[in-house]
Amino acid sequence: MEKITNSRIREEYIKVNHKSGATLLLYPMKGYSAAYALFATKYGSVDVTFKTKDDEDFVTVPEGIAHYLEHQLFENEDGNAFTLYAKTGADANAFTSFDKTAYLFKCTREFEENLRILLDFVQTPCFTDESVNKERGIIGQEIRMYEDDPDWRVFFNCFRAMYEKNPVRIDIAGTIDTIAQIDKELLFRCYHTFYNPNNMVLAIAGNFDVDKVIEICDELIKPVEDKQLEVIVPDEPVTVKQRKITEKLSCAVPLFNIGWKFPKMTAKESLRSFIVYNILMDMCLGKTSEFYTRMYEQGLINDTFNVCVELGRGFFTVMASGESQNPDLVLSEIEKELYRFKNEGLDGDSFITVRNKTYGELVSQFGNVASVATKLVDAFVNDLEIYDGIEITANLTLEDVKNALDSFNIENNSLSVIEPAE
Repeated sequence: MEKITNSRIREEYIKVNHKSGATLLLYPMKGYSAAYALFATKYGSVDVTFKTKDDEDFVTVPEGIAHYLEHQLFENEDGNAFTLYAKTGADANAFTSFDKTAYLFKCTREFEENLRILLDFVQTPCFTDESVNKERGIIGQEIRMYEDDPDWRVFFNCFRAMYEKNPVRIDIAGTIDTIAQIDKELLFRCYHTFYNPNNMVLAIAGNFDVDKVIEICDELIKPVEDKQLEVIVPDEPVTVKQRKITEKLSCAVPLFNIGWKFPKMTAKESLRSFIVYNILMDMCLGKTSEFYTRMYEQGLINDTFNVCVELGRGFFTVMASGESQNPDLVLSEIEKELYRFKNEGLDGDSFITVRNKTYGELVSQFGNVASVATKLVDAFVNDLEIYDGIEITANLTLEDVKNALDSFNIENNSLSVIEPAE
């Protein structure tokens, strides 16, 4: 058991390398009535090529299996895990992202029973030909629903335009064709590969007893041999695959998503760049910037305009999104503005304001049980510590942001547009 502290914000949590191979990250929060728990595996939609020590070579499986497994695990011989949670009053859910799958609950009572439910059903797969075929139809409906969602499509189309080989370009749920290839045997193979405790984390924040959690884990988390899992994310060209992609769907105003593609980074480089480029884009294009005011007053953008950073295993991209009658002109104006800052320099006062705001937002997340538990999982998946972002932001200088702007390949972008269907 290791206690990890941060003197800057006077916070601490407990890390346990459990005998099963799993990592326990426990963050008791005094004065809180709720507890939030996630049992997660370092397994997301991009993890389609892998090997263990038992495999002679790497194998590649169809896209969408991580998400398929998430759906299937809730079903067991006794029924559905949601039915069990309904009896305790817990709010339960699960999600699959690019680089992880997590099962979670939030509760204010019967925490220990809820934890037992969580650990039990995630470790008790029950896949039958009948259940797998039934789920294929349900997931197929979900895929078709997202295919008709303009906000979802403009986002994933942007990844399709930017990336040539990285599976991030494929919808997290896969496609109708890829899920048709998934059967019971493939699900069991991926389950036993990725749902190994050595690849998993239990993260809990809020009101709970640490000793009781460890006692329950000793009882319920089954030790499994470390299979020495290796995952490959394909090497990706530095330049975007295509500059523009357009699709027509039902929407009132054209939607756009602009993505700038960056070279592959390590997890630590990605975290630092995540903070640096969020600050940079906020300074240059954010809602308090001159650019935003000017574009808004000209009617080129509205209050849906947003800038952010998306990152994960093998990819890093800066994004700008929103609604506009002329997305091409918006992109052109953004490029001009970024070049202007490159030539004229960044304002020191603006940097201090945005950095302080960013620092404040990071610190405030430690007052929310769901945010803390989720950050613990994110840190585990990327082999980082939960306080790393705080330290990076506190020590960031204007020169760091200037250097990022200098190296920013402004024209290495893809424009995704959803136009109103006639």
